Amino acid sequence: MPQPTHRPLFTTTGETLVIADFTPRPPRTPREPGPYRRLFTHPGTRAFTAGNLLARLPMGMFSVSAVVMIAGTRGSYALAGAVTATGLAATAVLAPFTARLIDRHGQARVALPATLLAALGSLALLLCVRYDAPAWTLFAAYAATATTPNIGGMSRARWAHLLKDDASSLHTANSFEQAADELCFMLGPVLAALLCGTLFPEAGTLVAAVLLVTGMLLFTAQRSTEPPAQKQPHTKTPLRAPGMPPLLLACLAMGAVFGSMEVVTIAFADARGHASAAGLVLGLQAAGSCGAGLAYGALKLRGPAEARHPWCLAAMTALLALPLLTAATTGSLLLLAGTLLIAGMATAPTMVTTMTLVQERTPAGRLNEGMTLAVTSLLGGIAAGSAVAGWTAEHLSPTAGYSVPVTAAAVALTISLATNSRAIH
Repeated sequence: MPQPTHRPLFTTTGETLVIADFTPRPPRTPREPGPYRRLFTHPGTRAFTAGNLLARLPMGMFSVSAVVMIAGTRGSYALAGAVTATGLAATAVLAPFTARLIDRHGQARVALPATLLAALGSLALLLCVRYDAPAWTLFAAYAATATTPNIGGMSRARWAHLLKDDASSLHTANSFEQAADELCFMLGPVLAALLCGTLFPEAGTLVAAVLLVTGMLLFTAQRSTEPPAQKQPHTKTPLRAPGMPPLLLACLAMGAVFGSMEVVTIAFADARGHASAAGLVLGLQAAGSCGAGLAYGALKLRGPAEARHPWCLAAMTALLALPLLTAATTGSLLLLAGTLLIAGMATAPTMVTTMTLVQERTPAGRLNEGMTLAVTSLLGGIAAGSAVAGWTAEHLSPTAGYSVPVTAAAVALTISLATNSRAIH
């Protein structure tokens, strides 16, 4: 039987020649999904990510809300700063212990009650401020918030559990988590300031506590993606794992970069008469980091993370010199904002590579503890960097203060290079 032939049909419409081609078209090849779309095809990942983002947003709200609330009602920024510093110190002490319990007994069994205790501490602080309780009660209440689990570390632990046989997807997941960190720490302070300024001084703390508890309830309810508890009391602590101590020292130096940059930028904007613009300028730095983190996660990288780490730190050190040069040569806040956007692009790739190294060097069964130690080191560096940058900006100049983050990044680079050199030899 003869097969039908498909030939073009010629016809005319008025003075126009029309050609109709009825040749069958080959089926379109479906586009391969991108790395982030593939990431969320795993069952349960969208649900735990939604809870994780909801619970993570308050991390950028609590300190700002506490400062605005205490300073606004007690009239003392010194008291507000001392209370938040006490909370930071308590977190540095308790966070690794909480993380160890989470690794040993499971996320749902430990993280939820720890979160409820932290939320009660926030509400206690709110009531103490509201009803003019003695100053010491503010310190006690805010110290109780130190039981807040490291939600970013728990989320990364879930990805590591789900993607343990897929290094490329795990790299994408780590990049997504870092971009989420940047986004939450960019939006959190803005939301806190808006709530405290437009409603009442305690509104930021109240909303943050509600978001934290709601997000953690949703996150811990996703039991199918939760890593199994690791009852291994004799496993080596992450502090003694090969390569971890110098990596934590590098995290300490990187924390100094972030803490000093925030303080000196506020001082620089204030000196130019634009103190209210400091948040927007710092938001541009976070936006640059967020965008770079998502782009970095889409790359297919080759070679070990250990080899990439010094290069990332070198890029961070070089780009952080741009704000220093801009401040010293032009004094323009607008140009400074542009250089901070560019400098921020090195942050997320550096942090993604750092967290990848933490995952690789942490002993089995203690991943959340290892990540929390890295975060604790970052927090310690933020506190130290803030103090040094504040002293420099006040006693020298805000412009000179921009030398502090450059120096801290150079210290982190030196530690990384020295560690890699010893590994080679």
